[in-house]
Amino acid sequence: MEKYLFNSSFGLKLNPAQIVQTISEYINADPKREYKIIVGTDSEKRPGDKADFVTAIVVQRVGNGGRYFWRHIEKTEIHTLRDRMWQEVLLSLEISKGLVNILKDAGLEKCGFEIHVDIGENGETRTMIQELVGVVRANNFEAKTKPNSYAASKVADRHV
Repeated sequence: MEKYLFNSSFGLKLNPAQIVQTISEYINADPKREYKIIVGTDSEKRPGDKADFVTAIVVQRVGNGGRYFWRHIEKTEIHTLRDRMWQEVLLSLEISKGLVNILKDAGLEKCGFEIHVDIGENGETRTMIQELVGVVRANNFEAKTKPNSYAASKVADRHV
């Protein structure tokens, strides 16, 4: 996960260790609160077989705002909506697995952790809910879908 640089809301480029340090400082500023760390990815089709993907890492101070970090990548060989949705979930899982290990090392494993999947009961992706939520759960993560998947459908969507 060290190869990934994420953007902060302050315009800084941060590696995963720096993100965890920032999250730790944010939590330590008000340690009595409840926190969730959430990963979500959104995408947008581009001409040809390309798509842009944005993955967001959100740290939520439950009931009192939060902070987020995001990164953008472009992928090719994305031919269908199904390909894009699977790639979104796989990118979120990849980041989540690496992040969980770094969070444990930093003593932050007590935070709630979720993966937000940009699918819902309405729209073209409704037929994929079971399989995509299933793969998230099979990797021992809690999955949220629309309308509760704001890390993907709102935060990441803002930067696609």
